[in-house]
Amino acid sequence: MFELHPRLRQDTVEIHSFDLSLLLMMNDARFPWLILVPAKKGIRELHELIPNDQMRLMEEITLCSQLLEKIHTPDKINVGALGNLVPQLHIHVIARRHSDAAWPGPVWGFGKPEPYLKTEREQAIAEIQKAIEAAKVAREEGTFIPPA
Repeated sequence: MFELHPRLRQDTVEIHSFDLSLLLMMNDARFPWLILVPAKKGIRELHELIPNDQMRLMEEITLCSQLLEKIHTPDKINVGALGNLVPQLHIHVIARRHSDAAWPGPVWGFGKPEPYLKTEREQAIAEIQKAIEAAKVAREEGTFIPPA
């Protein structure tokens, strides 16, 4: 049975369940930062997913990238799968700006996380959930063009 790694559970807030992955938001208000965790037991690396799940994960990464772009209009979207501290496969999707404190370096290990205030966290989650619902409706209406 799939179980979220304790470090991810500690550092994030659950937002949504996609077909394959659990969508989390890093509890660090300095960066718009989402994490996708395929809900598959024992998966540590991308290549361990079956091909259909690999494609589904790419679609979910693309959707999260588009959501962050729409909500935050960043200068760059960073996507990465490190797993050095948390071996469970998880994909970071981070909206970056030239003006953010870590630019141009990585966000990992930069400074000390600044947890969201309750109202900020609730607002950020609501924005993402609203964008997910809009994407679902658009896809059902045939106005969403999935990635090639």
